[in-house]
Formats: sequence, C-alpha cells, structure tokens
Amino acid sequence: MKKILILGAGRSSTSAIRYLSANSKHESWQISVADLDINLAKKQISALENCTAKKLDISDKASLASEIENHDIVISMLPAQFNYELIKNCISQKTDVLTPSYQTDEIFSLDSFAKENNVLVLNEMGLDPGIDHMSAMQLLDDLRAKGAVIKSFKSYTGGLVAPDSDNNPWGYKFTWNPRNVILAGQAGAAKYLQAKQEKYIPYHKLFTRLEPILVKNTSYEGYANRNSLTYQKIYGLENIETLLRGTLRKKGFSAAWNALVQLGMTDDSYKLNLKTYQDFTSSFLPASDLDIKANLANYLSLDINSETINKLAWLGLFDDTEIGLKYASPALILQNLLEEKWALEKNDKDMIVMWHEIVYLMGSELARLESSLVVIGDDNLQTAMAKTVGYPIAIACKLILQGKLKLKGVKLPIKKEIYQPILEELKDLGIEFEEKNFEKG
Repeated sequence: MKKILILGAGRSSTSAIRYLSANSKHESWQISVADLDINLAKKQISALENCTAKKLDISDKASLASEIENHDIVISMLPAQFNYELIKNCISQKTDVLTPSYQTDEIFSLDSFAKENNVLVLNEMGLDPGIDHMSAMQLLDDLRAKGAVIKSFKSYTGGLVAPDSDNNPWGYKFTWNPRNVILAGQAGAAKYLQAKQEKYIPYHKLFTRLEPILVKNTSYEGYANRNSLTYQKIYGLENIETLLRGTLRKKGFSAAWNALVQLGMTDDSYKLNLKTYQDFTSSFLPASDLDIKANLANYLSLDINSETINKLAWLGLFDDTEIGLKYASPALILQNLLEEKWALEKNDKDMIVMWHEIVYLMGSELARLESSLVVIGDDNLQTAMAKTVGYPIAIACKLILQGKLKLKGVKLPIKKEIYQPILEELKDLGIEFEEKNFEKG
C-alpha cells in the first residue's frame, strides 16, 4: 500500500483529497490529511474512503520528519513560504514532493540535491501556475512542430464568481486566499515584453494599465502579473516579440481597486488602531469640511456618483461600523472587511477563466490562435478554484505512484510527458480548452 501525505486542509485541497480518495481503493492508497487545525482536516475527509486526519504543526521538525518518513509521497498545499524547508526535508528522506506554488530560485537550487537522491520535486502544479503552463506548452509545442514561428504570446487567468452568483457591484468574491488578493502586485514591478521592448509597471500604476479581453462573449479586463520575462526561457520563447502573463477581472473592478491602492489601504507595512471603517477611510484623507464620501471623491478626482465611489460605498468604507481589530495594518483591516463582503455564500458558485493568445508566422502567413477555458464550480466547497488547483496535482501524484512519471530533480510541468496525460484526464473531469484560429490582418 502506498501512503500519500497532504499537508494543508484549506479550501484549495478539497478536490485533490476527493480525487485521491476516489482512486484509493483501486490503487491501494492510504491518504493522510494533516493540518494545524485537526477539525478542518476531519471536515475535509468526512465520509471519504481510506483517509485519515492528522494534527500537525509543521514548525515541529521532528513530527514533520516522522510524517514524511512514514509516507511515499508528499503534496504540499501550504503557503509558499514553508515550501523550501519542506522540500529540503523531503529530498533528505528520498520522498517525492509536489506543490502548486511558484518555483523560486531558492527551491531550484535544490535541483542537484534532488537528482542525487533520486527525488522528483514538481512545482507550479495547480491552476496558475499549473494548468496555464501545461496548456500553453501544448499549444506552443504543437505549433512549433508544424513549423510555426511564435511572434506573440499572451495569457490571462482569473478566479471569479459565476454569472448566476454575481450579485455585488464588484463582480467578485473570494475563492482563494484573501490575503493574496489584497497584496496582489506588491512583490515588485510587473514586467513583460511588448514589440521587443521590456515594459515595467510599478505597483501604484498596475491597475490602470489594462487590456480588454473577450472570452466567450463576455468582456473582462486584464492587468500584468509578476515577471513575464522569466517565461521566455521556460517556454522556449527567447526570440519572441511580445510576452505577457496577467490576471483577469470583471470590467470596472480594477478602477475601484486602484482607488484603494492610491488611498494606501492595501499597505501591510504598519499598524493602525481605529474604531470604525469611517475612521479608517478618513485616516487616508486630508482635512476637509466636506463629508467623507465627497472628500474622498475630491481627493481622487472622481465623480461622487461614479461607479468606483458606489463600489467603495457598498463595501461600507463610509459607514460608522466597528472594525473589530486592534493594531492591524491597513491591508489587514481591508481584508477583514472584504472577507465579510466578498464571502462565497452557501449556494454560490465560482468561475475560473483562462485565455491564451498566440500570434505566429506560418510560412509567410501571419495567424492568431485563441484558447480559452471556463470552469464553473459545483458549490462553495467543490469550487472551480479547488478543482483546477487540486485535480492537476492529484493526477500528477497518481502518475508518479503508478511509475508513469520518472523524471527526477526540481521540475515544472512544461514537458510533454507531464502535461499530455494530465491535460487528457482533465478533459474527462470537465476541464477542457476551446480553441479558435483567426487570420491576422
């Protein structure tokens, strides 16, 4: 019997746990779901076969090492900052490990160590990063095999709310870690390539540089995400003219979010001690005889009846409502408010939208290919986010345990032997891209 250890029982783990449990009898697996919150782990495995819940504090090195030693493979659904030490521990114990998190330079420095110990470390094995890489590489490899020269590659992904559950003016609800949403874009300037020129967008301008994107007759807006330049080498696009990876939101979201950024409400570097959300908003505004809403509109040069001001008012930022936190950063105060306002209700469904555009030269003809993915969640537990993050990593786990994935070292899912079987099975699970070809005029 093979033993699988899943670290982290948060919402993104749901589909991975269910997939592995559903295959456990046939494959002869035993699955351990470990979390600091034992009740959360128990909830995740309720009524599932061959699953055990465990309480585990990963800072307890002896307990963590013992759990790794007693399992054949580890899936880390932990926050990214814990993965380097975990991966190093797994390699030391000759145990394969998978994560959905970005592969840092520090993690890649373990490549030789992993190969020496005959271990596979497979990172970026979720949605974005994950499915985005696999679907992009499949398209790029297929085009290059036909002799195409790639001129431009753009890719956008958004974790959104499904149309039937879209009942607030922001067109958005939390479907993944709220803190990551609040702090999005603050890691450094977004970098990309456009017409052979490197472009940089600092955080304070990120949500003003938008590209309109149409996916299945629905309009979205996209903003650049992180450093797209790193994918030139990864995707084999060293000679490309345009390369951009970004995030999708519903139209109007970014303008309102930019207002919060300009005010300073997403800052996580200092703490405030304020009583109400009205006090919170006022703390960022100059002294004025105007009421708080008019003062804010004037300060940001917005019409007081604008869509952006209406969005801020709907959040309750002008209300005399108690915050309920003491000595918290602006970002944490904002997160506290948004977790209430943007909560996924019991009957709500979320939605994942992914869109790739490739412009390529085939002989002397310029052409354009669009590939799009839309996934709707089943409910507020088996969400589209949980499925698109959890299924790829669970399928990869199965392939490794079946001996079908024999790579060793620190890897990304960009090789055909990884992406092809995973994308094929994802189709059976309802996660399938739609492709359209256009002549480029």
